[in-house]
Amino acid sequence: MDGVNGVNTPAAGPSGLPKLGFSAGQVVQEYGYDDDVDHDFRYAVEDVIGSELEYDDFTGVADGVLLWWRDGDGDLVDALVDVLTNLAEGAGIVVLTPKAGRVGEVDAAEIEESAVTAGLHATANVSIGSDWSASRLLAPKNSRR
Repeated sequence: MDGVNGVNTPAAGPSGLPKLGFSAGQVVQEYGYDDDVDHDFRYAVEDVIGSELEYDDFTGVADGVLLWWRDGDGDLVDALVDVLTNLAEGAGIVVLTPKAGRVGEVDAAEIEESAVTAGLHATANVSIGSDWSASRLLAPKNSRR
């Protein structure tokens, strides 16, 4: 069975975006943007939410986060804790990592362990185009930050 925690979801084109928690009217903040990101995915997210993604220096409350993460980017636990500061209650973090065999790939176990350490749990794993995978992370409903 594919996916995180047995959750198997299809590729995230516009129809797959709701599985990652994106919907119209949301404010989505983006971290880790670089030249290698999947621009079609970014545009699809913007189409669904109806606005541009917010930069990493955004100081308002975000309804969701895109975190592009590559091996060598630092400590994933620290990054997850940092992005939680602007995140609305019940909002999710989508961690995007290069697929296995691609430069900068991140082991799925590292994502899972980092999520647990940061007080999060994985709810979905989705393929993003040919080069990226997405893992949706949520805080447990009964947790408080």
